[in-house]
Amino acid sequence: MSTDADAQRMKRKAYEKELGKLQVELCHLQEWVKANKLRVIILFEGRDAAGKGGTIKAITEKVSPRVFRVAALPAPSDREKTQLFLQRYMQHFPAAGEIVIFDRSWYNRAGVEYVMGFCTPAEHKRFLSLCPQMEQYIIEGGIILIKLWLEVGMDEQERRFNARIDDPLRQWKLSPMDTESYGRWYDYSQARDLMLKATSTKQSPWYIIRSDDKRRARLNCIAHLLKLIPHKRMQKSKIKLPKRTAKGRYDDQAGLRRGTFVAERY
Repeated sequence: MSTDADAQRMKRKAYEKELGKLQVELCHLQEWVKANKLRVIILFEGRDAAGKGGTIKAITEKVSPRVFRVAALPAPSDREKTQLFLQRYMQHFPAAGEIVIFDRSWYNRAGVEYVMGFCTPAEHKRFLSLCPQMEQYIIEGGIILIKLWLEVGMDEQERRFNARIDDPLRQWKLSPMDTESYGRWYDYSQARDLMLKATSTKQSPWYIIRSDDKRRARLNCIAHLLKLIPHKRMQKSKIKLPKRTAKGRYDDQAGLRRGTFVAERY
């Protein structure tokens, strides 16, 4: 990445200021979803190192995990491989008052499974054919479905992979599948194009977010989500702490003195 591109990246101070505002709105959205018993699914897809995890973290950082649930499913077990393809995803679908964020989803079949040969060409073709029908069924069932594709450039992906290789705090993000995907850039590009063409419909479109600048991508993503889910700020009565009663008062620290405390190293 050139120094010119680095200079154009959003500065941390400006990013954190805007993120704070958007996170406040996410909290208001949370209350609206709970009060109106909405059910929302947000899918995050994109190349490896596109910034899905960081964007999801920015969304969920200040809200309740009981409302904003993240589903990041591992590779299917031997038993799950014998189920209907969508079966293991459906068990994570939202109930009333919940937003479920899928960090990768059933679109694995259109991406990694297709490129890496984990499904047959016939299974891939069938998935692309049936997926719009299945998603129409989900929408008609009352679920708000939002599909987001994070698009990272080739040079930026390489920079991020190298940063992970050199950073022990991020090496866990690199799996053999990630490094394999790096070498198959154009295979993934073709798979992406097939997926977008077949499954971006009027009822369930794909929204594409440029993510070479992670900070701008996160802000643009959150702002777009807030726009896609119409909501109003809920009027809440002011919270007042009650007085603590002195009934049953005793030295409640005495029992702790007999306990084993962690050494205060800091």
